[in-house]
Amino acid sequence: MDLTQVKAIVTGGAQGMGRHFAEQLLAAGAKVAVGDVDTDKLAELPEGIASRKLDVSDEQDVESFVAWAAEQMGGLNVLINNAGIIRDGLLVRKSRSTGEITKMSAAQLRSVLDVNLVGATFAAREFAMNLIQAGEKGVIVNISSIARHGSRGQTNYVAAKAALAANTVTWMREFAPFGIRVGAVAPGMIETPMTQGMNQAARDRLVQSIPLGRIGVPEDIWRAVQFVIECDYFSGRTIDVDGGSGMG
Repeated sequence: MDLTQVKAIVTGGAQGMGRHFAEQLLAAGAKVAVGDVDTDKLAELPEGIASRKLDVSDEQDVESFVAWAAEQMGGLNVLINNAGIIRDGLLVRKSRSTGEITKMSAAQLRSVLDVNLVGATFAAREFAMNLIQAGEKGVIVNISSIARHGSRGQTNYVAAKAALAANTVTWMREFAPFGIRVGAVAPGMIETPMTQGMNQAARDRLVQSIPLGRIGVPEDIWRAVQFVIECDYFSGRTIDVDGGSGMG
């Protein structure tokens, strides 16, 4: 698909990778509609990007947003399922100093699953329904993570991102008869507001574990997203973009 013909929804697109995706699409001549819970950040998006508050974990909000985006852009053909949160913690933790045993709360578990998995599923469903009803072809790009292979202290996040990669295959098989491709991109550690709060010692240890010797930037992930959109023979697979860190 030519980027100039794209009519894209970007969820979680008010900052970080999502904003970069939206800006790159706009610069390439695409039409873009961004949804995010952060209305202050939405107000800072460049002119030319349609935007509206969106809570992907709210089914009715997603239904309304997709219909609104289609109306704003005169149709849809690309969905970038980018919205995500982290609420890290060990599933069960024993304090070395006090011996106290604590556990991941239900709220901590469900909040991540609701946004990163259920929300992405709502968006994919409504997007696909819109295209099927209109008789149009399109592409879904799911933003997974290399954490899907297993990451200590991220039970909730790992479960969501692994399921999203698996559903990339499932949705590919379900939507292929309608001309809808589905691909996923799995970033490693990327410079975003979500990761910039790390202390320097932790960052240094992380960089040492990456064969290419640096933390990624949103542009690295955009290049993979662009490939998924543009390559009409790509579907059902997940591309790891992690500087080689997943190969250890």
